[in-house]
Formats: sequence, structure tokens, C-alpha cells
Amino acid sequence: MSKKCLLAFLGILFISFQTVIAQNSADTSKIENAKKGKSLGTLTIGGYGEAVYKYNFFSDNVFRYSHAANYANSKGHGRVDLPHAVIMLGYDFGHGWSFNTEIEFEHGGTESAVEVEAEETGEFEKEIERGGEVALEQFWLQKAFWGGKMNIRAGHIVVPVGGTNNAHLPTQFFGVYRPEGENTIIPCTWHETGIEVWGRIQDWRYDIMLIPSLNSSMFSVSGWAHDGSASPYEFRVANKLAVAARVDNYSVKGLHIGISGFVGNTFRNDIITDEGSSRYANVRGTAVIGGLDFSYKTGGLVLRGSGLYGYLSDCELISVYNSTLPHSSQAPYPQTLVGQTAWSAGGEIGYDVFQHHKNPNMDRHKLYLFARYEYYDSYIPGHNMTDYAWTDRQCVSGGLNYSPIKEIVIKAEGGIRLLKSQYNQEPWCAVGITWAGMFSKEFHKRQ
Repeated sequence: MSKKCLLAFLGILFISFQTVIAQNSADTSKIENAKKGKSLGTLTIGGYGEAVYKYNFFSDNVFRYSHAANYANSKGHGRVDLPHAVIMLGYDFGHGWSFNTEIEFEHGGTESAVEVEAEETGEFEKEIERGGEVALEQFWLQKAFWGGKMNIRAGHIVVPVGGTNNAHLPTQFFGVYRPEGENTIIPCTWHETGIEVWGRIQDWRYDIMLIPSLNSSMFSVSGWAHDGSASPYEFRVANKLAVAARVDNYSVKGLHIGISGFVGNTFRNDIITDEGSSRYANVRGTAVIGGLDFSYKTGGLVLRGSGLYGYLSDCELISVYNSTLPHSSQAPYPQTLVGQTAWSAGGEIGYDVFQHHKNPNMDRHKLYLFARYEYYDSYIPGHNMTDYAWTDRQCVSGGLNYSPIKEIVIKAEGGIRLLKSQYNQEPWCAVGITWAGMFSKEFHKRQ
């Protein structure tokens, strides 16, 4: 992304801070309240989490696609998981200033220890006791203007490209796990350090942000750009900048429609850049991602759907380049082919069977029966590239969501991942308990 974009954003930020000075000087009543010791702020504590049991009636061996016949009679395996556990802390300072941070523990976080092995002459050994990730998902400071019609947010922010990134709380989708398609081909939950301008004007909400671009060295056959925002270093490489944007409309009662997108050059957005090779002199690796999503609720009926399409220029040369990256066991690169395009489309429908009950003690209870369908492909090759038919998948599932109160949902789901006929189909079932809540609604509503 050009320096002009950066200068434009810095210009907006400068103008906004000038507005802050004028606004604060006129806001005498709040200043007087502060001098008298009256609180201007609101502290917010909240978060969300999931605990899951899943049984896969198929093998997850790495060779199950290349040697499918060897795993046709697999007995499968069960697993327990904590997909996401998030703690949120926010504060409204007053005068339009607010702060928010979220710490996310994925799959139980990480546990490691150093032990002395008595049977090995006192040798020290490092052991990994539990896998998972700990990430700072959000960490930003925000200034609101004109009653929230425009807000400037700077720091670590969620990138709301696609339906799932925009609505990723476990109470915002029916499945035990997040929808599989978007969660496979783009980062999810996608979060970057950058600057965002957003606001809501009547029935329209807009977001535009300047962030580090994705890194094509981390793209892969199985996940396309899913790991493109990951960084194994103590910093996020930002040789290339990108723009992400989103527009949402709420004009029709019960209906929400959103369009979102991302564009940025992704090649050599890494500490390893091989600048001396003329073969890659004109390679940009421009990634363009576009998404459309909607949700509709009327009575006891809920409909949700989304579609996402991604394009990567120069995918043939990027695939060759990625194969030359370091092969060390410590290197983070997947070193696979990268598709020219990837896409996903899916939707879910649910109905609350408690909608017409007559017992007043059950008013807050919900029991949704739902069905879900997805179709996605993480690797559609460019010219003269090897094709992999196993990346073309359909997912069909159904189940129920029981909610005794708004913030808690108990889920049960069964489904099957459908692949081309030369592969084994992948049925599964899962149950989960989830929650999402804010303990101070006033601050939450302004976010």
C-alpha cells in the first residue's frame, strides 16, 4: 500500500485531534463534574468461551487423502477442546475516549515446563504439557465524535472481513464450532495492529482500516490465506500495508446485510525477502478478498448466510518462491502450493420451538432446531499448477441450541464433510457449552 494512504490516515487523525481540543474546551459541565470528584468513566468486564466434546468417525491421519484406501475403515477418535476463552476489559474515560482489550486463550492456552530427569543423569528437559495459543485479540484506544457518527480507533483491532470475523461470538452462530469455510481460507478471528475509522449514521455502519498486509509466505494449499496474518516473531512484519473495509445496513426490520473487503500486496511481507533475485522483481502477490453476509430474524425464525471470494495474483511464482524458503524444522513456512483463488459459501436456518409456548416462566428460554450447509475450496490453482481435489468440500450438519438465558447456549450438532468420490467421507458429532456476556451494557452498546 502506498505512502499516500498512510499520509491520508495520519491527516484524518490530526484533524480529529484538533476537533478533540475544541470539543473538550466547550465541555465545561463534564470538567466541573470531574473537579468535584464525580466519575466520568464506566469499567467493563466481560468475555466469551466454549467447551466442546467432538467425535470424528474418520481418521485424521496426514495421509488420509493421498492414501485414502488405507483409512477407509478407521474407527475414528474423540476429543475435548476449549476452542476459545476470551477475557475482555474496557473503560470509558468520558469525553468520547474509550479503551478496550481482549485476551484470547485458544484450545486451552499453552502449558510447558522444564523438568530434571532422574533416569538420565539429571538432564534438564523441556516438555509441552498442553498445546494451544494465547493471543492479544484487541488492544485499542478510541475517540468518538458527533455521538458516534465517526470514531477513530488505533491499536490492535479485529478485521471484520467476512461474516464470521464480524460475528464470531459463540452465541452468534448455531454450530458447535465456527462456520468451517471462512474459518479455513482467511484468518479467523482476524486481528491486526493498525488504525480504523468507523461510525454509524442512521441505518448504515461503515468501517475502513489501514493494517499490515498478509504474508504470502504463510499461504498454503489447505488454508489459502488463513495463516497469512500469523507472525512467528516478536513483531508483525509490515513491509506492505493494506486496506480493509466494511459497510453494513439495517434498514429493514430484523435484517442485516454487510459487504466487506481487503486489498493489499502480500509478497515479501516477511523478514526473508530474497531481494537479489530478478525472477521475482515484478511479483506483487496482490490479494483481493470480498465478502457478503446477512442475517434475518423474525419471530422464532433465524436465517444467516455468507459468501467469500479471494484472489491472489502471481500465485505460480509465489508457489515456486515458497518452496525455496528455509526447510529447517524450526522454520514456520508451510512450503506448499498456493491457489490463485479460494472461496466459501454457506448458510444456516433455525427455528425456536419455544416461540409459541404459553408458560410465562419460559419466556427467556429458547430452543432452536437448526440446519447448516457450506461449500468451500481452499485451493483453486492457476495455470500449469497441480490440482488437489480434496480441497473441494461440502459440509452438512444439523442440531439444536438450548438457551436458558440470553448469554448461555448449550449446543448439540451432527454432520458430515463431503469430499469427492475417491476420498472417504468424514462424519462427526459434537456437543458444547458456550457463553458470551458483558457485565456493563452501557459501554458495550457504544462499541
